[in-house]
Amino acid sequence: MTTVSEAVVEGDWEYRRLHLPPGVSRRAAAIQLSIHAEFAGWELRNVRLYADGTRRVWLRRKKTAESLPGALAT
Repeated sequence: MTTVSEAVVEGDWEYRRLHLPPGVSRRAAAIQLSIHAEFAGWELRNVRLYADGTRRVWLRRKKTAESLPGALAT
């Protein structure tokens, strides 16, 4: 089961961390990351692969008014 953390806004960027468990294949991980990129505008920032097969992935995207809670779109 993939775990998604809350987005963190820092400067002009919004960051989100994904935790991919050991049972997720490389192909399945690539497909999941492609979906995040295609439909939500995220780009890959960093991937860490641990000895037990766990992956920690950082995604980022430019901060927009619609991605901020409580912000009004103009």
